[in-house]
Amino acid sequence: MHTSPPSIQVKDRIDLTEKETEIFDRLLQVLRHFTLQTQLRVAGGWVRDKLLGKECCDIDIALDDMLGREFCEKVNEYLSSTGEETHGIGVIQCNPDQSKHLETARMRLLDVWIDFVNLRAEDYSENSRIPTMRFGTPEEDAFRRDLTINSLFYNINTSSVEDFTERGIADLKSGKIVTPLPPKQTFLDDPLRVLRAIRFGARFGFVLDEELKIAAADNDVKAAIADKISRERIGHEIDLMVSGNEPVKAITYISELQLFWAVFSVPSDIEPSTPEECDRLCVAYMDSASRLLQLVESSSFTDDQKRLCLYAALLLPFRNAVYKDKKGKKIPVVSYIFRTSLKLKASDADNVISIHLAAEKLLSLIPLIIKDETFEIIEGDKHKETIDVPAASKLRILTGLLLREIKEFWRAALMVSLQLYPKDIVSIKNSSSEETEFNGRKELFNRVENAILEMGLDKVWDLKPLVNGREIMSMLHLKSGGPIVKEWQQKLLEWQLANPSGSAEECIDWMNQTQSKRARTE
Repeated sequence: MHTSPPSIQVKDRIDLTEKETEIFDRLLQVLRHFTLQTQLRVAGGWVRDKLLGKECCDIDIALDDMLGREFCEKVNEYLSSTGEETHGIGVIQCNPDQSKHLETARMRLLDVWIDFVNLRAEDYSENSRIPTMRFGTPEEDAFRRDLTINSLFYNINTSSVEDFTERGIADLKSGKIVTPLPPKQTFLDDPLRVLRAIRFGARFGFVLDEELKIAAADNDVKAAIADKISRERIGHEIDLMVSGNEPVKAITYISELQLFWAVFSVPSDIEPSTPEECDRLCVAYMDSASRLLQLVESSSFTDDQKRLCLYAALLLPFRNAVYKDKKGKKIPVVSYIFRTSLKLKASDADNVISIHLAAEKLLSLIPLIIKDETFEIIEGDKHKETIDVPAASKLRILTGLLLREIKEFWRAALMVSLQLYPKDIVSIKNSSSEETEFNGRKELFNRVENAILEMGLDKVWDLKPLVNGREIMSMLHLKSGGPIVKEWQQKLLEWQLANPSGSAEECIDWMNQTQSKRARTE
C-alpha cells in the first residue's frame, strides 16, 4: 500500500520560551565563567518537536569535550560562586541491557530536569548490540542516531539548528521516516530502532521509507529483535505505541512488516493452535475497538482503561488459548505475552484476562439488558443459581455480580464484548455497510451503558454488605466461619442487588424466612 507523504509545517527557526531562554543563558554564563570552549547542543526530540511547533520539556544536552557529570559539577561550582543554591546531580550509569549505552548526568535547573551527555560514536561487534563507546564529533553522533528527524541539534552557543545528516529537516518537512545510515546496518546495530521507527511513523503520520521497510522485514533483523533486545525494552516501545495517538497504525506496521511474532512471541505448544493470519485478526479487532472508542463518548474511559481495552481487543484471538508450563499447569497465553514477551506489569495481564472473561459473560447478558421481555436463563450461564426473585431483579443481580468482578473495567469489557457480538444483530436491516455496522455497535454500547447506569450499578463493586460475616455466624449459631457463611454472604449480596433500597433489618428478615423454609424442607 503506497501512501503519499504528508506536507508538514516546519518552522525555519526555533522560538524559545522564557524558561528555555533563562536556562540556556544560565548554561552560557557557566561557559563564560570558566572560559570553556565547550559547545552545548540540545539533541533529538526537543529540536524535532520545536521545529514542528510543539512544546517539549524533555531537554537533553550533548557536550563535545566533557562528560555530563563533569559539566554538572561546573554548573554547581558556578552557582556556588554567585551565592546561589547548588543542585543534586543524578548520574544514570550506562546499562547496555536496557539500551543505555552511555552515562547520563541529570540535574534540575530553574525547576526543569535537564540531561547532560557527551557526544559519542559507537562501534558495534558482530554478536552484540552493545557498542564500544568513544567521544565523537557532532557528525558521528548525528549519524549514530535512529532516525534523521531525531538527529538534529540546536546549538545553544550559536542559537542555530544544525543538520549534520543534511536531510533531517527535509525529511521532517516531507514527513518521512528514514535512518541516517543504511537501514539494515542501523537496525542490526540496535534492533530496537525498528520499533522506534514504527512508533514515530505512527505518532506523526509520517511515511516509512521503502528501503527501511525492506530492512525491517529482513530475517536477520527479525532474528536480532528476538536475540539482541531485552524484552523490557520491546514491551516499553509497544506500550508507548498502544498508549499513543495512533496505536492501530503502529501495530498495523508491525504486522505488515512481518514483525508481529517477533514482538508478541508465544509458546510453541498453544491449545487450541492459533488460526492462520492470526496477526491480521488481532489488528482487525484492535482497529474495530479503536474506531468504536472514538465513536462513543469515550471521556468515561480513563487513559489506562483505553489502553487495556485496546490490548484486550488486540489479544482477543488468544482469549481461550493456553499452554502448559514446566509443571504441566495450564497458563493463559495472554498472561505469557504480557509477562514474558513484553515484560509488562502482571496486573496488566490479570486485567486483560478479566476483561476477556467478562466480555464472554456479557455476550449472554446484553440481549437481556436491552430488552424488556421475560427473562430466560441462557444455557451454560455460570450464574444459573441465583435467589428466587422477579425477572428484572434477577437481571440486576447477574449484571451486578459481573460488574463486581470486573470493577472499573466494565466499559472496556463491554467494548470488547461488542467485537464478538453477531454482525447481523447490530447491522440495520437491508444494509451491510461497514459504517452502518459501526453505528449499530455504537448504539448498542450506549444502550447497554445507559441501562447499567439506570440500574444504579456503576461503582457497585464498592457496595458494602448490610449484614457482615460475624452477624451471619451469630444468627446461625456458628462458632467459626466456613462454606455455610460464604454461601450466605453470596445470597445476601444477591438480595442486596435485587433490593437496592433494602435495609439491614429487611435483609435479616429475609434471611430468617429463607432459613426457616430451608429447615422445613430438610
